[in-house]
Amino acid sequence: MAHILFTTLGSLGDLHPYIAVGLGMRERGHRVTIATSEIYRAKVEGEGLGFYPLRPDISFMLDEPEVMRLAFHPRTGGAYLFRKLIAPFLEQSYEDTLVAVADADLIVGHVIAFTTRTVADVLEKPWISVALQPAVFLSAHDPSSISGAPWLDHLHQLGPRFWGPVHRILKRAARPFGKRINVLRVQAGLMPLKNPLFDSMVSPLGMQAWFSSVFAVRQPDWHEPTLITGFPFYDRLVPGEGMGSALRDFLDSGPAPVVFTLGSAAVMSAGSFYTESLEAVRQLGCRAVLLIGSDVRNLPAGAVPATVHIAQYAPYSELFARAAALVHQGGMGTTAQALRSGKPMLVVPWSHDQPDNGLRITRLGVGEVIPRSKYKAARVAAGLRRLLAEPEYAEAAGRVARGIAAEDGVGAACDGLEATLAAVTKSGA
Repeated sequence: MAHILFTTLGSLGDLHPYIAVGLGMRERGHRVTIATSEIYRAKVEGEGLGFYPLRPDISFMLDEPEVMRLAFHPRTGGAYLFRKLIAPFLEQSYEDTLVAVADADLIVGHVIAFTTRTVADVLEKPWISVALQPAVFLSAHDPSSISGAPWLDHLHQLGPRFWGPVHRILKRAARPFGKRINVLRVQAGLMPLKNPLFDSMVSPLGMQAWFSSVFAVRQPDWHEPTLITGFPFYDRLVPGEGMGSALRDFLDSGPAPVVFTLGSAAVMSAGSFYTESLEAVRQLGCRAVLLIGSDVRNLPAGAVPATVHIAQYAPYSELFARAAALVHQGGMGTTAQALRSGKPMLVVPWSHDQPDNGLRITRLGVGEVIPRSKYKAARVAAGLRRLLAEPEYAEAAGRVARGIAAEDGVGAACDGLEATLAAVTKSGA
């Protein structure tokens, strides 16, 4: 069978879908290797998948609160991530990928693993690019909410005649960010790309969109071919390990709680989120679970009532289904599990694709958005009262969950990858 190499960078939300699809491909008899940050070695190898370290090792970010704050700035976080945390390591990432891909039959690359295309071109290897969120497509027919510019959301109704030129301007503005990619390509004996940042995201063999068609539908200006697979789900912090007994006992001891979480990345720059959340819980008089991550700064000051359980992490697939409502940052991995659970939600976007995911959640009628700057206890409590009292939210959440349950994200992704392998093999025969 074939050797499949996955290349991905980022948080757990960027890794978990690749583990899910990797496990699916392994079950079909293929050899699977995931090239990603060294910090994830134990997780990947613990699932019996091959691992290859891909620089940068993002572990250095976890000990730098200022780095995380800048990385999640609503207006400048994306530029900071590329200039400071991606671009300086492009040469190292290229070198690592070049070795990792040597005997691979197919490369499956995250859109921000920018050296994947260059390596594939140098070695003449087939590759498929993967979008984890609809915001990647920059569709003029379905404009994304742009982080740091919420006022633009009111202009979505202007349609493609307005948004087409806007997106062309945005892409031109991004060209300088990709200069280092073209330097790498020229050094490797390749032609430079017209817009290296965006062109590195798109494979000529097509893209896979690893999200639900309930969440976003195909648009006329998406890259073709693009396969929408559904969400590929995986959420173990440690392979084989589920919900802890203390949390399970808490859930068993009373009514369904409200769950507060910031995923695996924004949680490293939580600010006052947990303090305000705890006060909102006090005002509501409800039970709650606070998932605070490993940063001790997220521990609320003072006494915590017995009706509140604090944990670092829990598998969302187990926890969310037992919640009354959810409050989260709108990261794609968290959003996918939240939608799957069928529970109403409040979304507090930090940066990047999170405002767009939040906007789509409101369109589905399953929740509301609170801007990060306005995340205060009284507003949170009022929002949760609406979610819990008005049946329309729960009804919409149930409909969405049923739609997602009807999809097989892992199976569809694996079918698509095997179809690409077959086509490549046939064309090379």
